[in-house]
Amino acid sequence: MATGSLATSSTVIYQFGRSTSLTTKPNAIAICFAGLSREIKLQGKGSQVLRKKNGLNICMVMQQRRNESENEVNKSDTAVEISRVEERLGRKKLERTTYLLAAVLSSLGISSMAIMAVYFRFSWQMEGGEFPLLEMFGTFALSVGAAIGMEYWARWAHRALWHASLWHMHESHHRPRDGAFELNDIFAIINAAPAIGLLSYGFFNKGLVPGLCFGAGLGITVFGMAYMFVHDGLVHRRFPVGPIATVPYLRRVAAAHQLHHADKFHGVPYGLFLGPQELEEVGGLEELKKEIKRRTKMSQNIL
Repeated sequence: MATGSLATSSTVIYQFGRSTSLTTKPNAIAICFAGLSREIKLQGKGSQVLRKKNGLNICMVMQQRRNESENEVNKSDTAVEISRVEERLGRKKLERTTYLLAAVLSSLGISSMAIMAVYFRFSWQMEGGEFPLLEMFGTFALSVGAAIGMEYWARWAHRALWHASLWHMHESHHRPRDGAFELNDIFAIINAAPAIGLLSYGFFNKGLVPGLCFGAGLGITVFGMAYMFVHDGLVHRRFPVGPIATVPYLRRVAAAHQLHHADKFHGVPYGLFLGPQELEEVGGLEELKKEIKRRTKMSQNIL
């Protein structure tokens, strides 16, 4: 009986040894318990039962150590993931701060220079006691006309150039941005060049034509600043825009431009400030309302 019980015992231990290497961990524990119950039934002796109980304890300790090592690996993976998320958030915050400083400094610099240029230009014109009414009217009228005209120019250039031959540059604007700036920002510099040229010519010369050039450069500058705050700040959240985000029409503009990036209407709208009107022409008002609700809900969740 004792010999048979020993043979049986060795057989059970051999099965358990194979099970720990070939089966999953829960099955290995179940086999340990099965081996113990069989030994108790066959042996019935205190010393041998105690020996098998010790064997079961060893099995459970091995399993517990395995679980502890897995928990440690999972904790280390979680810590690495948390550090990566914190790193991304920190980098994103730095990018927003960098672009905000660039936007504020450039806006203040351009605004102050434009105001000073307007003041000194008209003060020089009135030095002789004359009031150049026609020239002043032409300057301000063309400044408004240039600002409105820039919206149509941007719409045409966006569709015919940026999404065509210049797509290799504009594509950076339709991909996740890595850094504070993107290749597409070059277009802002390109549009600033004629504005600087027109302002310079109009500032250093007198007469109706220089006055019109000065007004055109002023209108392009105003449009560029408005475009930066609405497009880069409000739509793409590259920096906070404060109360601008609460203006109802600008919220419609932001939602319309977001549909351009979603490409639900073959890229329409290509313009910015008249984007809602473009969507209305292609039957996109329902999608515009949905996008406005989505952005409003997202903004509330952020707050």
